[in-house]
Amino acid sequence: MYEKQQAPVPLLPCFISISVILSVCFPLNVECGCSRSPVIFNMGDSNSDTGGFYSGLGIIMPPPEGRAFFHKFAGSLSDGRLIIDFLCENLTTNYLTPYLESLGPNFSNGANFAISGSRTLPRYDPFSLGVQGRQLFRFQTRSIELTSKGVKGLIGEEDFKNALYMIDIGQNDLVGPFSYLPYPQVIEKIPTFIAEIKFAILVPIGPFGCLPQQLATTSKNASDIDQYGCLQSRNDGAREFNKQLKALCEELRDEIKDATIVYVDIFAIKYDLIANSTLYGFENPLMACCGYGGPPYNFDPKFQCTAPGSNVCEEGSKYISWDGVHYTEAANAFVASKIVSTDYSSPPLKFDFFW
Repeated sequence: MYEKQQAPVPLLPCFISISVILSVCFPLNVECGCSRSPVIFNMGDSNSDTGGFYSGLGIIMPPPEGRAFFHKFAGSLSDGRLIIDFLCENLTTNYLTPYLESLGPNFSNGANFAISGSRTLPRYDPFSLGVQGRQLFRFQTRSIELTSKGVKGLIGEEDFKNALYMIDIGQNDLVGPFSYLPYPQVIEKIPTFIAEIKFAILVPIGPFGCLPQQLATTSKNASDIDQYGCLQSRNDGAREFNKQLKALCEELRDEIKDATIVYVDIFAIKYDLIANSTLYGFENPLMACCGYGGPPYNFDPKFQCTAPGSNVCEEGSKYISWDGVHYTEAANAFVASKIVSTDYSSPPLKFDFFW
């Protein structure tokens, strides 16, 4: 069942339709297995942006954004919580405050630097991964300076040494080139993206060839569709990206001796969810819950999820895709549970090992 809104209007800037990610690499500084309060820093794009873009631009999205948990728009592009939110819940810590939030921020357990639409390149464009890295460095320098003067509620030097640093970015770097370059030329660009991740710190990719946005807007032939209805070339690009990223993680383990680096294969988690959606209780794995156009993908690039005339699946439905690009809260919960399980991690360290 779908709820209709009013006549369609043009989409807002297409950052909404190009921001997703690929996979996740955790660079973690660990000194001991002591019990302590978790401190987390996250960089990335809209898959983990909990309000940075909207704190910066002052944009508030209308319903049904946020309907599943917050019952209002809470800054993220989903019907509810993101993967990063579920990971914070698993560690019994507060949700991360966006770095750009100026009113009532709580940085006692870290900060979220992720911004919707972000990419690895160009390096100095707002808000690329490199810019987010520099914001993190400034945050660290300023926090240590203020805590040394007795300011409360911030993070001290030892907390930065023992923090969990997460990067969730990369899909926007691939989605763009795939729109105007053939597959071989896109693959040739991957080493430059990986090098930029290394420059900034460290990251993997999900099966974006299964996104309703990609399926609805890409000219395709039968030979490029896999057994689950996804775009084979897009997913092959994601696999190659992740292969090179995993190699980078192994290289950095040798270079950064005082850090524990964990690679998580998010592609495998998300592709398994799509391939076995019925088994996991999900429906219409390649169709957006909130969108325009109806089956098979319910996605139209000219209209966004919240536009008048768009439709939204019945609340309580278990869809994987929220708006054709971003995952639903139910799907994010599934992915987070698989990350915590360590079945897809290399090395397979328990998530609470670091505290």
